Amino acid sequence: MNPTAAATRLHRLVLLGGWATAAAVAIATVAAGLPDGTAASTAVIALTVTGLALWGLCLSRRVAAVPVLVAALVGTGLAGAALDVLHPSGPGVVLAYMAMTGLGFGIPRRPSLAAAAIVVAAAGWAEARTAANGVAAVLSLAAGAGFLYLAAAFAGVSREAHDHSRALLEQEAATREAREEAAVLAERGRLARELHDVLAHTLSGLAVQLEGARLLAERTGADPRLADQVTNAQRLARDGMVNARRAVATLRGEALPGPAQVPALVEQARLGGLPVALRVHGDPRPLPSEAGLAVYRTVQEALTNAGKHAGDNATATVALTWAETEVTAEVTDAGGDRVAAGLPSGGYGLAGLAERAALGGGRLDAGPTDDGWRVTLVLPIALEDRT
Repeated sequence: MNPTAAATRLHRLVLLGGWATAAAVAIATVAAGLPDGTAASTAVIALTVTGLALWGLCLSRRVAAVPVLVAALVGTGLAGAALDVLHPSGPGVVLAYMAMTGLGFGIPRRPSLAAAAIVVAAAGWAEARTAANGVAAVLSLAAGAGFLYLAAAFAGVSREAHDHSRALLEQEAATREAREEAAVLAERGRLARELHDVLAHTLSGLAVQLEGARLLAERTGADPRLADQVTNAQRLARDGMVNARRAVATLRGEALPGPAQVPALVEQARLGGLPVALRVHGDPRPLPSEAGLAVYRTVQEALTNAGKHAGDNATATVALTWAETEVTAEVTDAGGDRVAAGLPSGGYGLAGLAERAALGGGRLDAGPTDDGWRVTLVLPIALEDRT
C-alpha cells in the first residue's frame, strides 16, 4: 500500500471510531434513563446534544484551526463533567475521555496540555461530588484520562512521523525527476549546439556560394534558366537555415511552431512557385505543444513533397478542420504531372510524421488520389484543451 493510501485509510478509521463513540454515548444516555424532574431531564438532554455536537465539529474535515478545535474539545469535556454531576449513572465521564483523546491526537503539545488540565480538573470535580469515595474516583479518572491522552499523543506523533516520511519521499522523487530533466535538457542543449555548428553553418556557406554562382551566371551571360535554378536553390538554402534555427530552438525548449504558423508555410510555398489555397473550418483553439508541432510538421512536409514531386502546373490545398473532439490537417495536390510517389528517399518525412501522430493518439494517412496526392493528419483534442 502506498503512503497516501495508508494515510487515507488511517484517517477514515479514526473518523469511524469517533462517530462510533458518539453513537455509543447517545445510546448509553437513552439506556441509562433520565433523572427525575423535568428541568434535570432537559439539562441532561441539552448537555448530551451539546457535547456530541462539539465532538462532531472536531471530526469535521472542514474545521482545521487549532483554537477552534481546542475550544470544541474543552467544551466536550466540560459538557461531560456537567452531565456527570446531573446524571451520575449516565455516560458523562465518557465525553471527558473523548475530549482527552482528541486533545492528545490532533492538537500541538502546549495548547493540548493546558486544555487537558482543564478537562481533567472539571471531570475530577464532578467525580468527587458524585462518587462515594471521591479521592479514589478522582485518581482513577486522572489515571484513565492520562493514559488515553498519552496513547493518543503517541498515535499523533506516529502520524506526524509518517507524514514527514511521506513528504521526504515526495521531495526525493521530485529531486530525482528534476535531475533527470536537467540531464535531458543538457543533452538537448548539446544536440542543439551540434546541429547549429554542422547544419546551420553549412547552409550559410551554401547560401553564400549560391549567391556567387548567381552573380557569375549573370556576368557571363549564362542561360537565364540557370540563374533561376540557382535562385531557387538559394531560396531553399535560406529556408533550410530557418528550419535549422527552429530545430535548435525546439531542442533548447523554446516555443514550438503550431497551427498558427501554417499560413506562413502556405505563403512560403506560394513564393516557391506552388499555388496553395488555405481553408480553415471551425474555431481554432490552443493545442499542447507536441500536438501543435505535429500539425505544423505535417503541413510543412506535405507542401515540401508537393513542390518536389507534383510536377508543373500543380496546385495544392491545405485544410484545417477543428471539430469538438479532434483536429484534422489535410494537404492535397492536384493537376500536375507527379513524377514520384511514396515516402522521400531518405526514409524519414512522412514516416516520422506517422510516428508523431501515433504518439499523440492520432493517425496519419497518405496516398494517391485520382489526380494527385493527399496527406491527412487526425489528432484528438483532450477534454482540458477543448475550452
